Amino acid sequence: MEQVVEEKGKWESKFPAFPYQPYSIQIDFMNSLYHSLNKGGVSMLESPTGTGKTLSIICSALQWVVDRRQQQKSEKEGDSGKNRDDECGSDDEPDWMKGFVVNKDDQGQEKKNKTKKYGVGFGKPDKRGNQESCRDLFSQRMEGEDLVTKKEGENLQKKNDAVELSDEEFLLEDYESDEEGSGGKSKRKAGGGSLSLSSDGEEEEDHSDEEEEEKLKVYFCSRTHSQLSQFIKELRKTEFANEMHVVCLGSRKNFCINKEVSKLGNSTRINERCLELQKNNKKEVSKIKNLGAGGRIRRTKACSGCPMLRKPKLQRQFRGEISQQGALDIEDLVNLGRNMGTCPYYGSRSMVPAADLVILPYQSLLSKSSRESLGLNLKNNIVIIDEAHNLADSLISMYDSKISLSQLENVHSHIGRYFERFRNLLGPGNRRYIQTLMVLTQAFLQSLLEGTSVDLPQTSGANGVFYGSMAINDFLFSLNIDNINLVKLVQYIKESNIIHKVSSYGDKMASLRKCAAHHDTREFSEEESTLSGFRALSDMLQSLTNNNGDGRIIVSRSQSTCSGQKGGYIKYVMLTGEKIFSEIVDQAHAVLLAGGTLQPIEETRERLFPWLPPNQLHFFTCSHIVPPESILPVAVSRGPSGQSFDFSYSSRSLSIMIQELGLLLCNLVTVVPEGIVVFFSSFDYEGQVYDAWKASGIMERIMKKKRLFREPRKSTDVESVLKEYKETINTLSIGDSKENPASQSGAILLAVVGGKISEGINLSDGMGRCIVMVGLPYPSPSDIELIERVKHIEGLGTSNPMKPPKFSVTEEAYNGDAKAGFDILRSCRRRGKEYYENLCMKAVNQSIGRAIRHVNDYAAILLVDARYSSDPSNRSLSHPTNKLPQWIKNRLVSSTDSYGEVHRRLHQFFRFNKKRGSQ
Repeated sequence: MEQVVEEKGKWESKFPAFPYQPYSIQIDFMNSLYHSLNKGGVSMLESPTGTGKTLSIICSALQWVVDRRQQQKSEKEGDSGKNRDDECGSDDEPDWMKGFVVNKDDQGQEKKNKTKKYGVGFGKPDKRGNQESCRDLFSQRMEGEDLVTKKEGENLQKKNDAVELSDEEFLLEDYESDEEGSGGKSKRKAGGGSLSLSSDGEEEEDHSDEEEEEKLKVYFCSRTHSQLSQFIKELRKTEFANEMHVVCLGSRKNFCINKEVSKLGNSTRINERCLELQKNNKKEVSKIKNLGAGGRIRRTKACSGCPMLRKPKLQRQFRGEISQQGALDIEDLVNLGRNMGTCPYYGSRSMVPAADLVILPYQSLLSKSSRESLGLNLKNNIVIIDEAHNLADSLISMYDSKISLSQLENVHSHIGRYFERFRNLLGPGNRRYIQTLMVLTQAFLQSLLEGTSVDLPQTSGANGVFYGSMAINDFLFSLNIDNINLVKLVQYIKESNIIHKVSSYGDKMASLRKCAAHHDTREFSEEESTLSGFRALSDMLQSLTNNNGDGRIIVSRSQSTCSGQKGGYIKYVMLTGEKIFSEIVDQAHAVLLAGGTLQPIEETRERLFPWLPPNQLHFFTCSHIVPPESILPVAVSRGPSGQSFDFSYSSRSLSIMIQELGLLLCNLVTVVPEGIVVFFSSFDYEGQVYDAWKASGIMERIMKKKRLFREPRKSTDVESVLKEYKETINTLSIGDSKENPASQSGAILLAVVGGKISEGINLSDGMGRCIVMVGLPYPSPSDIELIERVKHIEGLGTSNPMKPPKFSVTEEAYNGDAKAGFDILRSCRRRGKEYYENLCMKAVNQSIGRAIRHVNDYAAILLVDARYSSDPSNRSLSHPTNKLPQWIKNRLVSSTDSYGEVHRRLHQFFRFNKKRGSQ
């Protein structure tokens, strides 16, 4: 007893914010994380789901921040003022971040000087020549009126007159191109701001109000918004929720409260409509009145195109409410914004400079363009990446780019019409670059059209689709565009504002044509917007500036459909994440990768930070908190009729296999109480099995015992299904419902590996008394992008990186056919094969980890496939069960004589735990 008290005293003194008496593994986890922050660099911390990992991260990381600040205060108390001044003037800090303080309405003189010197819409260039984020297009406008010089007013008046009298508003300002190897510049006058879009549709904006001292921050990111909400929920259990400034960021789609915009549904359309409203606001602000006397003119009061941003005062009040209410999740912020009538998306973003803890999704932190757009400064700060089991793939996928045939045709025609209209008015720089864009888009179009002479390696695939895969240089050479300086072209697109000029002109012409035809009913939800097409082109050109070995170009041609439409696309697939991740590591003080299933860690190290020797990587792992009797993992090799289970690619669709799985479920619903969750490899296969069971009568037998639910394909519908599933379990398990047939108890949920339910959803207690994993959910070998990654990873660590490994099927011969994909996988000797196997087992581990969420929870886990079953003594290193989490692998029943033995074990397991729970 004395030892327990002593341990409690230790953790209370070191981690006083932990709201309960922690388990020993939680203390070990917090100590390891604290040590990692002291050390800095990259660390990996693994703790099984259901062990309180999130709470341990919060209490350890934020306590380290508190201790670190206290230490710095003690050590540097004498010159802390000087350090603050130095930090505020750092070139790594965006201008808008320098000028922000929560709840302070008066603007400083320094801010006015910056506006006068650089102009609205332009940031101060840093030492690297990069343009930093600048004044926000709408939040900078304070209520009241704002004076500008007469010369500026005349320029604005001329521009406003042009809007009404001619097409001159769409004319690009002169663009000067410097000598080869240096950048170009636009002859843009002060006040002529541009909208520069990042890859995720974000606009380079500024939300500055006042000065804010830069301070140590923790950036916590996870994959889904539901996981971020769960983090906030755990944070509220600690004292840090009220002691630290916390802000939660998210996408426009999740934050938008403008019904006319949010109803568009699609994230891309919502982003574009939001930015279009800001552009409309800019035009409104440009309207001025000449006051005559005194040689000065007065700008009218700001009037945003979005009704949720028309009152800057409400934005300030919104920030004040966030500061007072403490940690708020996305739902809380949306409700607050809706009640106040102001935008929660921009309101939360403006809180970042003052925050101690920033909670945000993967895309916002891991994408460089998103970080720059949001003004996130990682320098010397803490980055914690949760659910990092598939971090490498998630990271590189953010740098993929894709442009479709229809987008190319749309963009090419718009550029052509724009050039025809303004050819004689454009300066030589603009003409040259626009003609270059026309050459490029025409070349891309030729690569996608049938019957062209473009020499692309390709073969016929399924459904009349033609695939080609090649390196960047080969792609450029094949189109005869290798002599174009893509770096300068991309720079031109960013600096010249051509995207918005051409898009706006095209939209106006389209609107006039529709008006003339008396069909002026255009809505923003057109299938292909010009803006999204231009963004896709810009992203593709940016991708083509990468090193030749960083990724692959995939060209997909498809034959004409019955409606006469042609498909096809060009896609750049990023393959290496080393340089991308190093940008984060080099800036941050420490980067922590956390998750429930991080092993094998060597693959992650080789793909993201190969420069770090294995013996210098800090890795922590621990066991589970539940006792052995609370979990029953069983490898089920045979069904009730004795049929061996084989859900491999070639056998899973056999009627005998689907029938045997149905018989298994008919037996399970009689022995498993409350809820059963069955995971399938894909939505298509789940649908195939469901239809077969329905036709054979198996579904009717299952539903006599348990009510059945299915995971919807649309992720936004998952929450309502889960709610009804949980309510059904709670109601039917009690057995007091009048509507409940006497024999029915609980429910069964058909879910999909890789779907929303398998990632981050809590299926504790009755919601997940039994998890059934159907087969081994290997990714489809017909996925050409997957095979490209496999081939790349197979070549990692070779003595001669310039010489790729040989495969039995050449890349020219691979066309998205499953058989060819299997041949390539069989040719892999180690890394590529391991990667493919790891993808499967990480998905399995994530799915089965939805159950067992606390120390008193219990569940059975059935791995239904003969490939899971084996004699432990004869099991090879690549055997699937060797990749299970240690806490499951140690308790696995790897071999059973028949299904009868499985049924008996289940009966004993649930009877024991029911009796234990009632004591």
